[in-house]
Amino acid sequence: MYIEQAFKGLYEWWRYVVGVVIIFCAWQIVGMIPLAGALAYKAIMAGGDTGITTIPQMIDLLGSNLFLFVMLFSFAVGLIGVFISVKSLHKLSITSFTTVRKKIDWSRFWFVFILWGVISTGFIFLDYFLTPEDYQWNFQLKPFLILCVIAVVLIPLQTSFEEYFFRGYLMQGFGMIFKSRLAPLIITSLSFGLMHIANPEVEQLGYVIMIYYIGTGLFLGIITLMDEGLELALGFHAANNLFTALLVSADWTAFQTHSLFKDLSDPSEMGFMEIFVPVFIVFPVLLFVFSKKYNWTDWKEKLSGKIVEKEKENNINLKSYDAEL
Repeated sequence: MYIEQAFKGLYEWWRYVVGVVIIFCAWQIVGMIPLAGALAYKAIMAGGDTGITTIPQMIDLLGSNLFLFVMLFSFAVGLIGVFISVKSLHKLSITSFTTVRKKIDWSRFWFVFILWGVISTGFIFLDYFLTPEDYQWNFQLKPFLILCVIAVVLIPLQTSFEEYFFRGYLMQGFGMIFKSRLAPLIITSLSFGLMHIANPEVEQLGYVIMIYYIGTGLFLGIITLMDEGLELALGFHAANNLFTALLVSADWTAFQTHSLFKDLSDPSEMGFMEIFVPVFIVFPVLLFVFSKKYNWTDWKEKLSGKIVEKEKENNINLKSYDAEL
């Protein structure tokens, strides 16, 4: 099973603590250098300290495309930090870290990427036709083409970082510590939700939006454990962020882009459809579809069973590790 993949490498608790420090430094310190440099340069050109403290202020100063680039760049560096930790600290191959299968199953990735891309795009256009007054045509050729390049290259890296970190590194780390599948599923879902608490959406919509973020984290955790790999979670998350960034944005969201449409609706009016329907209707339907397509069984054991270390033969063998790479 997926969490037990950690047994193929070195999995002492302190390695995960050191790994998290490495990943955090890569993501939030090294990865933030371009953003800090861009803000400092713009501040100097503007004549001094501009008092920039919020995402909307950063976007106003840098422009949405430049801000998107430097913001996503930090996640790409964070992803490198994850891979460095996995290979150097845990002596685990990236393939073994990703899936229980002998090689990464890209057909799973593309299946859910296309499926969720079609569904999420359909929801956007359905809402547009039902309430066209809430949308403004926002297309500008040059900024949109630049957005496409940035989004296609960097958004999959951003979403892959979040999946490899939360559903991968932390899922396996907490699994090794608690010897349980349920504990890491709950902890990573809560952590994933709390990571978004500083997003502008939370300020505009209130903490009720955390139901969506935590629910999404739980959904991604479930499909990771049931499918015994990250492929489905990687595909879903990439499609969700990429299609959203290209199709629609709003002045009160973290992703403010030169998208095709701008959402003009009052965020205070968002409620059941936008928050509860995905978590309590759409995600369960997707779980049913995936379970039938991939023949998922033994839900209780895979989601809440105990993790028992197998015999020593499951521990790292450096020669086989090198061969697997």
